[in-house]
Amino acid sequence: MERTLALVKPDGVARNLIGEVLRFFEQAGLRIVAMKMLRLSKKEAQEFYNVHRDKPFYDSLTDYMSSGPIVALVLEGENAISRCREIMGATNPAEAAEGTIRKSLGLDKEKNTVHGSDSPESAAREIAFFFSERELLAGQR
Repeated sequence: MERTLALVKPDGVARNLIGEVLRFFEQAGLRIVAMKMLRLSKKEAQEFYNVHRDKPFYDSLTDYMSSGPIVALVLEGENAISRCREIMGATNPAEAAEGTIRKSLGLDKEKNTVHGSDSPESAAREIAFFFSERELLAGQR
């Protein structure tokens, strides 16, 4: 079993799409093992997206991710990282496949409703950013 981090971004929370996003993941067979709602400070958003610090979209991304509440969740399942990314769809909703979260719910390339880890290394780092070991153990059944 593999674990990955997914986020419902501020646009998804503001538009009351949390349950809809969770439905996509659960119907695809991924299990939610930890979840919380929080609001990132600008500094926390910068730390979380530090891998993008040299890219032109870094400032607008961190402004956006600190603009309102988000929902962080840990998903578990077989090939959870690649399955989560497949369920989310391409970063740009206009290019995402039909039936994906971003095609169905995303507004634009930045306000695309969800974030998901892209590798086992980033999943481990991103899960640890939002969840303590105790919170993760609580998700075990």
